[in-house]
Amino acid sequence: MTKKPKTKKSPVAGKEAAKPVAIRPVKDVKLKVLVIDIGGTHVKMSCKGHSEIRKFPSGPRMTPSFMIKEIKRLTSDWNYDVISMGCPMPVRNGKPIKEPVNLGNGWVGLDYEKAFGSPIKIINDAAMQALGDYGGGRILFLGFGTGLGSTLIEEGVIVPLELAELPYKKGNFEKYTGNKALEKKGKKKWTKEVCKIIELLRAALEPEEIVLGGGNAINLKKIPEGCRVAENSNAFIGGFRLWEHPPGKPTAVAKKVKSKE
Repeated sequence: MTKKPKTKKSPVAGKEAAKPVAIRPVKDVKLKVLVIDIGGTHVKMSCKGHSEIRKFPSGPRMTPSFMIKEIKRLTSDWNYDVISMGCPMPVRNGKPIKEPVNLGNGWVGLDYEKAFGSPIKIINDAAMQALGDYGGGRILFLGFGTGLGSTLIEEGVIVPLELAELPYKKGNFEKYTGNKALEKKGKKKWTKEVCKIIELLRAALEPEEIVLGGGNAINLKKIPEGCRVAENSNAFIGGFRLWEHPPGKPTAVAKKVKSKE
């Protein structure tokens, strides 16, 4: 018998995303949690016991003091015990350690618990969404929005990353995957570049699954093999999980979305 030549698989598969791991719904969070998801274009809020998501514009001029005033104003009719906040900047020991690229200044050194008047847990925004999407094993989360967010989770241990800053071609990964690159290149060329970068990160970090999130993930023309596009609202699930008992126990169902044509 003549053997058929092996065809090399393209790293870019069809539009169908990999099936997410089925995990149990949130049920171990006893506290009323206000979750704040800070992005480069909007700040979004969700509170346990309320189905509504409230938001307001952010941007390069937004300071933390302005944000806190707006959050208090927009959530004045919500009762909550504690806060989870996802920030688009490096966070260490529950505190921002570097000013954000796409927001105003003043984030480092602020006493957020005193400013909000409630106990608060702060985490990188990509890490919060990754936690909301986590179903076990080793996953790499990549968030495509104003910039590039990234987090690795292995056996429940969250490792926030700053892969956006890694050198690539004539810049770094963020230069070729961020919102400006999408607007300049268009969806087709942008998708091709994103897929190349995904394969480089897959080879280096060896995740069992790659989860794609952020506002621009739905603009991918094709979904790379072994990846799935997650619903951005899963960031709120991650925020609720920060106050779970025991912490880090995966007890929430992560949603998925399909990319646009």
